[in-house]
Amino acid sequence: MGEEYKAKIFKSGNSLALRLPKALGFKEGAEMTLREDHGRFTFEPAQNERKIDVSKFAGKAPWLEPLSREDFDDSPRDWHLMGRDASGA
Repeated sequence: MGEEYKAKIFKSGNSLALRLPKALGFKEGAEMTLREDHGRFTFEPAQNERKIDVSKFAGKAPWLEPLSREDFDDSPRDWHLMGRDASGA
């Protein structure tokens, strides 16, 4: 097991906060994941949300090309909803 540290709980607004020793090396504002298992608590840095980079997807399917304006079907559409127009009449 690693080092053992003591931390102190204090009131912060309507919540309780856990003051962690600076020696742990966390930065202010860092998000943590806290788990409770039968009265025992563990915490660790939260995983960053993964963002998908779609900038190179087009290169994966070189046969795909955007439709030209002439090829795009922009025909008039029936905007009636269940036999009534959008105004409710």
